[in-house]
Amino acid sequence: MKKTLYLMRHGQTLFNLRKKVQGWCDSPLTELGIKQAEAAAAYFKEQNIVFDQAYCSTSERASDTLEIITDLPYTRLKGLKEWNFGTFEGESEDLNPPLPYNDFFVQYGGEDQKEVQQRMAETCQKIMEEDNEVVLAVSHGGACRNFMRVWEHTSTINQLQKIGNCCIMKFEYENKEFKLVGIINQNVSDVKGELPVVS
Repeated sequence: MKKTLYLMRHGQTLFNLRKKVQGWCDSPLTELGIKQAEAAAAYFKEQNIVFDQAYCSTSERASDTLEIITDLPYTRLKGLKEWNFGTFEGESEDLNPPLPYNDFFVQYGGEDQKEVQQRMAETCQKIMEEDNEVVLAVSHGGACRNFMRVWEHTSTINQLQKIGNCCIMKFEYENKEFKLVGIINQNVSDVKGELPVVS
């Protein structure tokens, strides 16, 4: 049976706004981040998408985003957390090395890129093997991008698209394989702007 996973990034946070590295550390949603989550909620409602189950990482920015989108009971999973950037956490994004990061952060107490990919792949697979058909999982930009890389061989979607705050990635899941079938980026750039505009 073909199932659907809606994997999404949390709304904008204070650290996103201030261009700070935010992996396992946390910061609150901004006013814009709340509006982005509201826009995502409106998108799901307009598309008549009803979730059987909902999950998020153990970071508060992810659970706060999820609670704006749905009032469904949900499960917090460490496997959906962002890449651990070690001692770079909370520092300026200007200090990040050039892409790809690979194992750069390991020497600073962080995770290897392959660890992030494996953790996300195993967690999402376990989620989709539950008794469900349509699932929401709120995670993080780096974690989502690395999950996409694991399954890029099954998809024809442009993998280089931006994963903005509250970006929604639609995956089909069948025969233990994920296929990316859509990327929806919210176009909410002003907290006074109209809701929702999706592309």
